[in-house]
Amino acid sequence: MEKIKILVVEDEAPIQELLQFNLERSKYRVKVVDSGEEALTVAAQFQPDLILLDIMLPGADGLEVCKRLKADPKTTRIPIIMLTALCEEADVVAGLELGADDYITKPFSPRVLLARVKAALRRITSAEPAVNRELISIHNISIDVARHKVEVDGQDVTLTYTEFKVLQLLALQPGRVFTRYQIVDAVHGEDYPVTDRSVDVQIVGLRKKLGDAGKIIETVRGIGYRFKEEE
Repeated sequence: MEKIKILVVEDEAPIQELLQFNLERSKYRVKVVDSGEEALTVAAQFQPDLILLDIMLPGADGLEVCKRLKADPKTTRIPIIMLTALCEEADVVAGLELGADDYITKPFSPRVLLARVKAALRRITSAEPAVNRELISIHNISIDVARHKVEVDGQDVTLTYTEFKVLQLLALQPGRVFTRYQIVDAVHGEDYPVTDRSVDVQIVGLRKKLGDAGKIIETVRGIGYRFKEEE
């Protein structure tokens, strides 16, 4: 069976070694580069299953690399996890808006790294059939897309159109962080005249209607929201 391929884009040698050691120990095939320009070339040739991308890089930074990868048909579907310093919250939001799938804050533990990698790979393998599913069942929530019906523990929950679309979006890719603007775009379409803070109001109402199940919608401080993954 062919190994899953991961491209690491990181210019700090100690972090390169940490990433490569732990990923290879988990049976992934790893290629490491230390600049944005090299990452773009190697990504097209190597065709990795996932990219770990540092934001602070010499030359083209991680945000520029992410933007160009997502604009290229050859690499647009490759999931990207950003590696970011604790103080780079704005960059994290920008990266997610550009199409990155997740982020890991430095310093990080190997266990967190591997869990995020596995989660991102799992989302990609299940994303295509999930989009076409008419029934989504996760945790104790059942979403009937065709009938526009939601149940929690078998009990009907009445949601507005917007609340339903937000719930559907988050439930389709549990674990993935969605920024407020991504949620607005997904629910209403791009350039819809709604502030990002209106999403917070929708989430509050949605959690309240879901009762105890509302805890499954997690707030990612300063970034947005995600649906808790099933254990």
